[in-house]
Amino acid sequence: MNKKVLFITQAAVIAALYTALTVIAAGFNLASGMIQVRFSEALTVLPFFTPAAIPGLAIGCLLSNIITGCMLPDIIFGSLATLIGAVGSWYLRKNKFLVTIPPVISNCLIIPFILTYAYGIPGGIPLQMLTVGIGEVISCMIFGSILIRALLPVWHHLSLEGSRDNNNDSYMSLSTQK
Repeated sequence: MNKKVLFITQAAVIAALYTALTVIAAGFNLASGMIQVRFSEALTVLPFFTPAAIPGLAIGCLLSNIITGCMLPDIIFGSLATLIGAVGSWYLRKNKFLVTIPPVISNCLIIPFILTYAYGIPGGIPLQMLTVGIGEVISCMIFGSILIRALLPVWHHLSLEGSRDNNNDSYMSLSTQK
């Protein structure tokens, strides 16, 4: 399969999954506000497997924020927080635990300002950092770690680009596999 087509397909599927999961979370009033647990944020660990997750997550967050009626600062800076987290996860992709941390940090640092200044949610930045952080730990670190564990044994079936070696978790491209 053409690598560009594979990359675009993976990014599109990830964007669609992120959007669908966020819309579901919004139905339970968990996708926004001071206390939020976006199930879709578990997908922010996918740069562990593929760089296509970076644009997929950013586009998925952008679409989700538009569809769920977020304010313009949230659409822009919330999507930017997800993009920063995805890029950070890509750089830390060698470690199953560390890959979960960048989305937590980027959202803890950016989202409280959106909540305060775009939505006027009271409580102060430090409290919102705590509540957003707790939601991100649940979504990214707990659910994300479960997702990594679930995908490790099957990722090579899902990607023609390469796979993770389950013995040492190092990335192997098809060109180096014999």
